[in-house]
Amino acid sequence: MADWVPKTKLGKLVADGTVTSISQVLASKLPLREAEIVDMLVPDMVDEVADVNMVQRMTDSGRRVKFAITCVVGNKDGIVGVGRAKGREVGPTIRNAIENAKLNIIEIRRGCGSWQCGCGTPHTLPFKVIGKSGSVELSLWPAPRGVGLALGDVAKTVMGLAGIHDAWGFTDGHSKTTLNFTYAAFEALKQTVTYRVSEEQRERLKIRSGVSRVHVAEQPVQQTTEAK
Repeated sequence: MADWVPKTKLGKLVADGTVTSISQVLASKLPLREAEIVDMLVPDMVDEVADVNMVQRMTDSGRRVKFAITCVVGNKDGIVGVGRAKGREVGPTIRNAIENAKLNIIEIRRGCGSWQCGCGTPHTLPFKVIGKSGSVELSLWPAPRGVGLALGDVAKTVMGLAGIHDAWGFTDGHSKTTLNFTYAAFEALKQTVTYRVSEEQRERLKIRSGVSRVHVAEQPVQQTTEAK
């Protein structure tokens, strides 16, 4: 990150220390166009490839192959993003998809919304949410602690990287379409921040927004030597 030269207004605010957290970045409403901002403020980001699709096209010069790759990023603590990229080579396309996912991150709400639980920790969803993408509709329900993620593998990846440990899910539509399934899970998590929540609900359901671990950048320690 030492050789990063910010080009946008938001990047300059992060570089000079005016903006110090990813929550401030998302609340600023400024466009997030530099993945280095996420790398600096969320250094524990994890990425996974959700879908790889190969497209072949016949031209006058022969057969041409392109890859369409979907990636999911998250810090397993309230931050998640999904991105997609197309290219002729797998490696560079995956890197572009990861960068696009970082530019598309969101903060989610977590809580203890299951009436069967009441443990008071933000381990699951605070309430039922529904996400749609294409023909896929995914309904997510809060689950008591210890149930785990009772979901399909694709949704399980998105939920795990977002920091949700327990949830029940019901899928309608062509869930074998991995791309739509991934975005349906992402859209469902978006709904956790669109609903209005009262202070009573926030306290009763133990709702927490965004990250619970605050990253503090290490500052160099300047040593002084006293003259003897």
